[in-house]
This record gives sequence, C-alpha cells and structure tokens, in this order.
Amino acid sequence: MDKETRQPDNIELTALTAHQLQSPLAAVKHLLEMLLGDYVGPVSGRQKELLARAAERCDQGVETVRRMLAIARAQQETAGEEAATDLVAVLHKIQSQYAHQAQARNIKLTVDIDARATWASCQEAAITEALNAVVNNALKYTPDHGQVRLALGNEPDEKHLLISVADSGTGIPVEARKKVFEHFYRTVDQRNSTRPGTGLGLAFVRAIVIAAGGSIRAEASDLGGAEILITLPIAKSAGEASGSDESRGMKVVIVGGVAAGPKVASKVIRLMPDAEVTIVERGTTLSYAGCGLPYYVSGVVKKQSELMSTPVGAVRDHVFFQNVKNVRVMNQTEALSIDRQAKQLLVQDLVGRGRVTLDYDKLVLATGSMPIRPNIPGCDLDNIFTLHGVYDAEGIKSMLAEPKSHDVVIIGGGLIGVEVTEALARRGCRVTIIEKQDKILPMLDWEMAKLVEQHLEACGVKVLTGTEAVRFEGSGQVTGVVTPEATLPAEMVILAIGVTPAAELAKSAGLKIGKTGAIKTDPHMRTSDPDIYAAGDCVEHVNLITGNACYFPLGSTANKQGRVAAVNIAGGNDTFPGVLGSTICKAFDYCVGKTGLGEAVARKLGYDVTTVLAPAPDREHFMPNAKYLLLKLVVDTKTRKLLGAQVTGPGEGHKRIDGVALAITAGMTVDQLANADLSYAPSYSLTMDNIITAANVARNKLDGLLASVTPMEVRQMQRDKRDFVFLDVRSPGEYAHTRLGGATLIPLAALRSRLRELPPEKEIVTFCQISLRGYEAALILNHAGFKNVRVMDGGVEMWPFEKLY
Repeated sequence: MDKETRQPDNIELTALTAHQLQSPLAAVKHLLEMLLGDYVGPVSGRQKELLARAAERCDQGVETVRRMLAIARAQQETAGEEAATDLVAVLHKIQSQYAHQAQARNIKLTVDIDARATWASCQEAAITEALNAVVNNALKYTPDHGQVRLALGNEPDEKHLLISVADSGTGIPVEARKKVFEHFYRTVDQRNSTRPGTGLGLAFVRAIVIAAGGSIRAEASDLGGAEILITLPIAKSAGEASGSDESRGMKVVIVGGVAAGPKVASKVIRLMPDAEVTIVERGTTLSYAGCGLPYYVSGVVKKQSELMSTPVGAVRDHVFFQNVKNVRVMNQTEALSIDRQAKQLLVQDLVGRGRVTLDYDKLVLATGSMPIRPNIPGCDLDNIFTLHGVYDAEGIKSMLAEPKSHDVVIIGGGLIGVEVTEALARRGCRVTIIEKQDKILPMLDWEMAKLVEQHLEACGVKVLTGTEAVRFEGSGQVTGVVTPEATLPAEMVILAIGVTPAAELAKSAGLKIGKTGAIKTDPHMRTSDPDIYAAGDCVEHVNLITGNACYFPLGSTANKQGRVAAVNIAGGNDTFPGVLGSTICKAFDYCVGKTGLGEAVARKLGYDVTTVLAPAPDREHFMPNAKYLLLKLVVDTKTRKLLGAQVTGPGEGHKRIDGVALAITAGMTVDQLANADLSYAPSYSLTMDNIITAANVARNKLDGLLASVTPMEVRQMQRDKRDFVFLDVRSPGEYAHTRLGGATLIPLAALRSRLRELPPEKEIVTFCQISLRGYEAALILNHAGFKNVRVMDGGVEMWPFEKLY
C-alpha cells in the first residue's frame, strides 16, 4: 500500500496560522455580541436571527482554531516520539459526543469493532479531531432517519488498521472522490446546498492522517451514501510501547460505571498513575447519582447533568474520565464472559455488535442490581416504569410534561416507592401505593411505618396495604391496575418492588455466590478468584451486629467498597467490615430513617429486647424552626447495648441515626450513650439530645424505674375489652384538639386532687402528648399507692392508630 510522505513542516505553519486567526475571530465575536445586545441601537427580529447565526459560525471558527492549536502543540511536543492511540476508545468517545445530535434527528449512529489489534501509531488529539470532522460531515449530509456507521478493522497486510465512516447521505460523485481532499474544494451539490462549509474539513483531515503515516480515500457506502476510509499503522499499546511487560502499568478492567466502578477507577489512578484502567458500562450514562432520580422527576434537580456532576459542576462523562482521570470508558458495551485462566473479558458493543477481548491483571465486578419485574399479565404495556436509571426517569418526565393531572399507581411501598411518591404528587399526580405486606417500608417496625403511612395519606396519597396487583389493563398503554378488591385507574405505573443483585456474569464465571444471591467477597472485596474483585449492589454484605450475610444495596456502601477494592488492587491492605443497613429517605416533609436491627427482626433472631418510643422537638421548643422527631430505640436487655434505632417526623433525624450508627459500631451501651458529649445550641439541638433522652428512658426501664406499655399493646387491650383506665393527663385544650378513643381526661395539674376518681384496683395506663407528663403521672399514682400503673410509650404523637378530632 502506497503511503504519502509525512509533512512535519506543516505543524509550525498550522500553529502560526491558527494563532493569527484567534484575535480577529474574537474581535468579530465581540462586535456581534454588541449588536445582539442592542448596545448600538435596536435590531429587528430577522436581523437578530441572522446575527445569531453569524455568531454561531464565529463560535465554530474559534473552536476550529482551538483544535488546530491543540493538535499543533501536541505534535510539536511529541515530534520524533512514537505515539500509540487506542482507536476503540476514540470511536466510542466520538459516538457519545454526537449521540444527542443523532438522536434528535433520528439518525442511527453505530460503532462496529472487528479488529484483532486496536492501537494505532498516531497522536490521540490529532486523530480525534480528524474523525470529529469526518463524522460531522457524515451527519451534515445525511437526511433525518438515516444511518452513520463508524467501523474499525484490520487491513490484510496486518500492519495497518482501517477506520471507516459510512453514511446513508447524498454521497460523493466518482469524479469528485479524489478532489474532496483538496483545499477549498466543494462538490456541485455542496455548493448549491444551504449547508455551511468552506471545503477545508477533509483537507485538514488528510493532513493529519498523512502526518501519522496513513492514507485516506473516499468511496461509495453500502448504506447508500459516502464512505471515508482511513488507514493508520498499527502500534503497540501504550503499556507495551517500551517493549517490556514489567515496565507497563497494571491493567485494571472494571465492569460497571455507575457508583462503585468509577470509585474504583478514580482511586486506582490516584494510587497507580501508570495503570491502564478501563470501565465497561452497558448504559450510556456514567457515574450518575441514582438516588437523585426522584428529585430529577419532581423538578428539584433541573438538569440530568447535575446528577453526573462534581460539586464544582464538572460533568463526569467519558471525556471527564479520559481527560481528568486517564481512564478509558467503553459505554454501551456489555461484558459477555470471563476467561479466568487467560485473564480476559469478552465484551460486545451494543450498537455496532462488534466483539473485543480485553486483557486484565485485575478485574472488578461492579455490575450493580436489577429491578424486580413481577410476572403480572400486562407488565409489558407502555408507561410502566421502574425508575432504575436515567432512561426511566426521562420516560416519567416525558409523561408528566402533559399539562394535566395523572393517575399513577406505585407497586411496592419500599424506599423507591416512597421517595418517588412526593415527586409525583408535587407534579399534580393522584398517587396510589399498593403494598402486599401489612405495612409500607419493610425496614421499619410496624408502628413506625404506620406513622409514615398516616403522613402520606395526609399529603393526599392513597396507601393500600395487604393487597397486590394481579393484572394491568390497557391496549398499548396501561389504563388500569386490577387488585382483588377493585380496579384502579392508571395512566402510569411505577414498579418499586425492589432490586436483585446482577451477579450472572460472576456466576457464569464460576465465582462463589452468597446466600443472598449476591457475589461473595472477603473483607478485602476479593471474590473467590484472587484477581477478581467485586463492589457495590452486586455484592453480599455482613451484618455488623449479627455477623450474618445480608443484602443492602446503597450508593454509600458501593462507594466505600469501591475504595477498599482499589486500595487493595494497588497493593494496600484495607478492609470493609460490614454494614448496619443505615438508611434515610424523605417522605414529603418527613424524615424516615433506620440503623441496625428493628424490634421485630431482633426478636426473631432471639434477642431479649427493650424498646423506647421517644417523641420530642429536634431542638429547643422555643426556637421557631423546632420540629417534632419521633424516635424508636432498640436495646439488648441483657448487655444494655444498642441494637438499632428508627426515626420519622419533620424533625432532623439523620444526625440521630448517624449518632446511633456510630454508637452501635463502637459497641456502646445506653449508659455510655446517655453521657455522650454531644454539642448543644438552641438553634441546633436540645440540652438533652433526643438520643440521650431515649437512652435515659431505656435505662429507667432496664433499672425497673419505669413500667411501660406500647401503643400496640394498648390497642390490643382495647380490642380484648380489657378493664383498665386509659388516663390522658394533658390539658383540656390539647384534649379538645386531638384525643384517643376510650381515654379519660384528668390533667396532670389536677391529678393529686382527683385521685379518688380513679379505682385503685384497676390497671391504669397513663399518657400525654409525648408521655413525659404521663411518666410524672405514673410516679404520682405509684406514690399514692396505686399498684398497677404503666406509661404508654410515645404518647399521642406516636399513636399509630385512628385519632379523634
């Protein structure tokens, strides 16, 4: 194959020309902005339109100059050096760059890889700009609903790679196929069209390709348009360029690019800058905050890019990871199989269908989880979503864009179901939650979940527990959800039943799978294969309290595990001990959280537990921003150690959950927690913080100073028609506002003078708004000789049943 002579002198000329063009272009842009801003007089609408188009073309010129300078500098800095570029990464980067533009015009933009070698001897910056120009041309001359295909293969001589950019556009006449690479040449059709162009694009591309020792030609495409064919010399990979395996960086391949995967990649590069790190991601979006999707649906988060940005606004896309992290990203690529003996991962481009084998020294599985889709008739109807990714979020937002109210049914009352409820309700939807269990939010004990359920219903959400969807109705799109009791209208359904670990790749490779169905790892995040690590939602965890296997798919856990895996890949000795299942979520203005074991789970595991229900303001009551927090504490009766905590209510619960999580991790008893040196200021907390008060209540119970009864036990006593006095010691005003059925009112201030009204032989249950006065009443009654007095935990604030108004 004939190769044209390299032209290194063109580098200096290119740099000089680009530099000289910068100033006049910037000046023209400034003048156009002055006109558009009406700074020199009013401009008509049509004139503004033309000026805006001129400004846009000026921007394109500035960008071209920037690119020319970048290429010239890169070539000057590396003149005489051998450069190696991974063309697979370049093609995928370009595909992602133009994906939005192609999608907007319904053009199918694909990448097809069928090459044994993928590294070319060329400068990455230069060849990227050259291919950008070719793909831009292909899209420009391809009508809507057309096709543009990028392909990479090997030439028969096994010394060159062949890049093809084919389209279904207008094509290039035979007589013009050589001339199109000449300076300022444009075909007759191009000159007669309204499409902008100078004829410099392909001449520019040709100069770059020739400088790299390659060749370029134009032919007819099998898609019906033009095909630009570029050959480049094959080079060794960047790690092999020195000729020694020992001198190259470690090859780390990561499967999964949402939470754990990018964390591993970032930390590995920090610890081993010479490592060759590749992320293989099945989707198009990288490193996004999945937990923020409900807020994107509601409109609190305005742009999708905000979910993928750093705190300073840099979008964590493939370009960010390549340029900032030096990490190669292969998105829209699926990992098919692992050859553990050869240490290779087989992947497939989901768009072009090409397959490539990636070598690895260390492999990381961060495959995440998959939403559970129930086997219900009609589940394949349109407008049934899972909210497991950006694609679903966009579908929901598109549905909500119609200016009317919508009937939405959420199947499942777990975290996802509750969090998306507010987003939908705030967009004007009529929302119904269907939950098969007798309570929503399985992470909470029954009475705590019931308090959240009452709040959701007060906010206009219909909650149906103890029922299930048996069928979805509709023709094409869902119109209704059928339950055993009724048919609910539904223009949209969200499946929020839960997720299951995506562990099939690990399972098919023969890696050990745990009891939960997730990948089994050691504390170093190593799988049963020492060269394969796993992190995130695909991994089984250890419960820090029980030591048993558990599964808690959370983004916070994924990031921590990703860091541990990266440290150990880099030769460190870090460990991930396990989880408490600490969780927090938002239900309208209620905070909902838990850590450790709930009462029901602890009793099932054989613990003898003491529980506390402690409602109180989250800061001094006299502060205008004070709000109630409803707290439950679970304590091991024998050891007095904390087992768990749950919160709900409008107050700040997250810091109390975090405090208890640290206390459980440290193995603290309620006695130690009661004297913890927590910060105090009226604007932020109480003199005796909520968790300190709860710890003291637990101490009183454990020491026999307080006899109590739970609201559920009181309810059962009422149902059993048990003869007892349900004594409300609040003020008459509080009683008139809200009261509990069957209660007798004797205000605490009048109790000592009205003791004769109470039968001494009967059981008495005292309570008030939060049961602090109820405790005082019990002390008075005990001192007066009443033998069977108990205080109802939580008072009116934490009564999970019907109240009278």
